[in-house]
Amino acid sequence: MRIAIAQINCMVGDISGNAEKLRAAIQDAKKNGDDLIVFPELVITGYPPEDLLLKSRFIEENIRASASLITETKGIAAIWGFVDRPHKNGPIHNAACIAKEGKKIGVYHKQCLPNYGVFDELRYFTPGSRLCMFTLHGKKVGLTICEDLWLVDGPARELIRKKTDVIVSINASPYHAGKWKDRELLIRRWAKKGKTHVVYVNMVGGQDELVFDGHSIIVDRSGKIIAAGAQFQEEILSVDLESKEKRKPIAKPFSLEKEVYSALVVGTRDYLQKNRFPKAVIGLSGGIDSALVASVAVDAIGAENVTTVTMPSPFTSEQTMKDAKQVAENFRVRLLTVPITSAFEIIKNELASEFSGRPEDITEENLQARIRGMILMALSNKFGWLVLTTGNKSEMSTGYATLYGDMAGGFSVIKDVPKTLVYKLARYRNSREGKNIIPESILTKAPTAELRPNQKDQDSLPPYDILDAILEGYVEENLSLDQLIKKGYAPDTVRKVINLIDKSEYKRRQAPPGVKITPRAFGKDWRLPITNRFNI
Repeated sequence: MRIAIAQINCMVGDISGNAEKLRAAIQDAKKNGDDLIVFPELVITGYPPEDLLLKSRFIEENIRASASLITETKGIAAIWGFVDRPHKNGPIHNAACIAKEGKKIGVYHKQCLPNYGVFDELRYFTPGSRLCMFTLHGKKVGLTICEDLWLVDGPARELIRKKTDVIVSINASPYHAGKWKDRELLIRRWAKKGKTHVVYVNMVGGQDELVFDGHSIIVDRSGKIIAAGAQFQEEILSVDLESKEKRKPIAKPFSLEKEVYSALVVGTRDYLQKNRFPKAVIGLSGGIDSALVASVAVDAIGAENVTTVTMPSPFTSEQTMKDAKQVAENFRVRLLTVPITSAFEIIKNELASEFSGRPEDITEENLQARIRGMILMALSNKFGWLVLTTGNKSEMSTGYATLYGDMAGGFSVIKDVPKTLVYKLARYRNSREGKNIIPESILTKAPTAELRPNQKDQDSLPPYDILDAILEGYVEENLSLDQLIKKGYAPDTVRKVINLIDKSEYKRRQAPPGVKITPRAFGKDWRLPITNRFNI
């Protein structure tokens, strides 16, 4: 049996456009002589459709689009994800349609609905209760949808008990670093346990803060991977399950740095393009974060579509200006210079009577950041460019950022990338280029916001290697204060970091979306109340 797995990049709400993609892929699969083509979960609507699922017309259009594809299956079988509503005004289901020879042969309703992390499926869907099995070319084929495969006592176990020859799993499985390892282990375990082929197809592309990384795979009865789709790329892969012919070599999975960098590029590109922003603008500070964001933006949409802006203040050093200019030259992006000194002095003078008798403090530091944010947003308004902010996860966690200042913008590219990983990604980008396209001076100088004389990040924060380790424990692993102290971190440092994280929730709620990289990103993954008196 020859199966095509189609990991495609669909768009939430573009029902007709998504259906056209399926229609074209089905025709190509027929020409290729495939017996079955399999598409991802909720591919008709895009994933996740969120509260669009509460709109009746959305559901109806999705059902009509799904039905229109059935006649396309003359000469082939196909499986695709859609939203089903069997009864008018009744509950809806995360579903898969199975069609063959121009006829619908079945609809499967997902049984295991995830309701954790970024998933809210129980908010919308009613779980199914029946297995789905059908025969194709003499093979017993069982069908699951995403979470159905992850539960030990879920539908996959029942399909194995019924001695299914092939288990097909359609997925919209969001990316986080290293997740492919867990997926592969899971799929191979089911294949070996059931002595069955497992066909796993995953979505690819960016949707708001989520990225889908593809890497669809087919595993044989022994648990060996016999085919694997590309990471972070659209691809249709065709495989004969029983063929003994030499197969195409399976590419090695990406390194951590290449994997994360690719996710940032795909997430940024799709956010810009799917929201019809042709160009981006970035405040180029001369530091590591803005240099990395500029690199990602250039790789995502091209240097000709990226404008950078340096905005020197009275505290900006010559080296900073030199580094910003060098980054712009290396990446061949346009660089604007808009000094903020005069605006800074004018606003201080306007406030002088009210601030009389009070020394300059963080107020004046934040004022500089807010002037810069205002300039970037003015350029965005005037030219239709999307502002890409440059804060990293270490800063967003601890509130080391200025609300309505350096947090102002439309998309926060590295908001889920810890500072220590920022450096690794910059060095990865340099190694890929074969030279220091991100200057070594940026990689080696002490991080600073340059909002006061001789300011350094480490004046306010623990060293980044310690900070990021505590953040990983508290945010991603949900470890307590005591558990972190037992790991060997200084009690005062742990208390300080946790207090900063908890007290900065009001800032993060007002930050733009950004690419999810870690297992627990701020946003849907993390829902701490702003008004909160629970003490650590």
